[in-house]
Amino acid sequence: MLTFKKKERLCHFNSIDKLFAEGHSFFIFPLKIVWMDFETGSDSPAQLLISVPKRNFKHAVDRNLIKRQIREAYRHQKSILYDYLETKGRKCALAIVFTGKNKVPYAQLEGIINLSLQRLTREYEAFTG
Repeated sequence: MLTFKKKERLCHFNSIDKLFAEGHSFFIFPLKIVWMDFETGSDSPAQLLISVPKRNFKHAVDRNLIKRQIREAYRHQKSILYDYLETKGRKCALAIVFTGKNKVPYAQLEGIINLSLQRLTREYEAFTG
């Protein structure tokens, strides 16, 4: 369960476009979470997109470090979301956008991802009923 395989990544341009156009979002500094109840073509309950804007981090090394840290934190915490989605029989597409201007220590980022996934399950429950 502590893996992050290709089928768990949101890659299709049309799906990404639809997610940002029609999806719901919330903000927990420094992350913006955009999510949508979405029938993905994968057997995975959720598909994820991670984005770190070039505007805030000019060097690719810094962007890649932040994306690796987010991916690792999500990989450890995703069972919160997966358990919820599997009990409801739903699928979800979500994007995590790092909006901060400075790097965040991994331990703090892991806590923020945990809070974000818990809030996502609450909002998902409120939205789908």
